[in-house]
Amino acid sequence: MHGNNLTLTECEVFQVAEGSDILQKPWRSIIWKAEKRKELIEFIKQYKPTISSVSRAKVLLIGPVGAGKSSFFNSINSIFRGHVTSQAISGSSSTSLSTQFRTYSVKAGRDGKPLPILMCDTMGLEEATGAGVDIDDVISILRGHMPDRHQFHPAVPLQPEAHGYRRSPELQDKIHCVAYVIDGCKVSIMSAKMEAKLSAIRWKINRLGIPQLVLMTKVDEACPDVADDLKDIYISQYIRTKAQEVSVRLGVPLSCVLPVKNYSEELELDLSTDILLLTALVQMLRCTDNYFDDISDVHD
Repeated sequence: MHGNNLTLTECEVFQVAEGSDILQKPWRSIIWKAEKRKELIEFIKQYKPTISSVSRAKVLLIGPVGAGKSSFFNSINSIFRGHVTSQAISGSSSTSLSTQFRTYSVKAGRDGKPLPILMCDTMGLEEATGAGVDIDDVISILRGHMPDRHQFHPAVPLQPEAHGYRRSPELQDKIHCVAYVIDGCKVSIMSAKMEAKLSAIRWKINRLGIPQLVLMTKVDEACPDVADDLKDIYISQYIRTKAQEVSVRLGVPLSCVLPVKNYSEELELDLSTDILLLTALVQMLRCTDNYFDDISDVHD
């Protein structure tokens, strides 16, 4: 399925060929109850970074155009607003809809205080050289140099002379966790160029010691069983196979691959969707804790 002349998408082929490939035992345990949703929300609201100079975890969302980075932020925002909402620009396009670097804060309710997590959205990755977000710009973001609302210019990465450039970023300005956002329908048809770009970025992130995980989006489009009932996600052999493939291609452990479904066409919130999204957010906070622990160990 690596060719470029497919007549069916990977998802359609699966629907034709593999109908209902259900595992007898879930490959990951999860509780699909309203109490669990409440528990996850409370954990997120009460979270505090272990380093006192930092008030909020800062997570960078990065991935190919159209994978669902902005939609993930909108979906998390929707959960805490209590209804489906859309703040970050999202939609379908062959080129990135995000042209600025944006740092988004989520509020606990319409008039609530901000949650202890900031999500940073970037221009999407594109295969072509000189298109999409530049790797040097990614490094500037990771190191905390890039100001909010910086306008991306793929051919010209951020320069120290640029307006708002942070010359001496504090720990709170830096990225504490990176979440790759990958379309679950396009895992097997990811091009060699895109894989190489992601690999180059991952190598740089590893050198900075920043934890990484993967959000595998559009799982309902990738598997008909999951489309019928999202609670089947961890008994779907197909989703497990895709998660394993993402793990290998991006070089992250399977435990760091988190299948999610963003809100896209719904008008009302859904319990199962919320639980998957909130579980992913909790994992980001746990990764952030690992990052702060490593920093503390270095300074001790």
